[in-house]
Amino acid sequence: MTALIETKDLTVKFGGHTAVDSVSIKVQENHFKSIIGPNGAGKTTFFNLLSGQLTPSSGQIFYRGQEMTKLSPMLRTRKGIGRSFQITNVFPNLTVLENVRLAVQSQAGVRYKMLSHFKKYKHFEEKAREWLELVLLEGKEHAIVRNLAHGEKRKLEIAMLLALNTEVLLLDEPTAGMSLEEVPTILEVIQKIKEQGNRTIILIEHKMDMIIDLSDSVMVLFNGRLLADGTPEEIMGNETVQSAYLGGFYDERAAKA
Repeated sequence: MTALIETKDLTVKFGGHTAVDSVSIKVQENHFKSIIGPNGAGKTTFFNLLSGQLTPSSGQIFYRGQEMTKLSPMLRTRKGIGRSFQITNVFPNLTVLENVRLAVQSQAGVRYKMLSHFKKYKHFEEKAREWLELVLLEGKEHAIVRNLAHGEKRKLEIAMLLALNTEVLLLDEPTAGMSLEEVPTILEVIQKIKEQGNRTIILIEHKMDMIIDLSDSVMVLFNGRLLADGTPEEIMGNETVQSAYLGGFYDERAAKA
């Protein structure tokens, strides 16, 4: 079976520093893979390589068996790879509905025209409302985005990625900067997307309970290299991972059991 996304010996160097070092992985269609590792392990740099923000020094990236190592981020998005950032990437002065509607229009290849009657875009708005319902933003359609809470902006960004018909979601620390009260809602959104069963999700996250509950597999980066790749249970029981990264995490969980 051809992997949906595959990397072969993916490497990127900055001067004398190797940030990602010969990483080879395969991610199957409709799979949920998480990436963990300490700060500076190369997680976000690896994401930047997958999404096209960075060009590798060597190695290859494949999507559905076709090489995309040198494709631009825009072309990767058109192929179906969407990426969220640690800092939200939305239009702050538009409404929530307008943000998602523009993404729906973009996916349909329709540009917004100032003099066109609003009814022309009604079917785009209807589709946008469906995405907003999925990410639990119903009732917020007419709110100006700059006035949203941080967690709501993250949900909006995910809705915009979904509206682009992306079949691969690269989620870079979706709970970063959130209050404790906001985190469960984002977890519910990601769980709902996973349950639909029609998207591949690659997640960077530090919240281990979240990773264990959601992931089909977990890869561990350490000093830019792939330290381990397996099921959450295999990673939890990997002594090398524990000593290199997770420290007392498992002892803490055992103490609570």
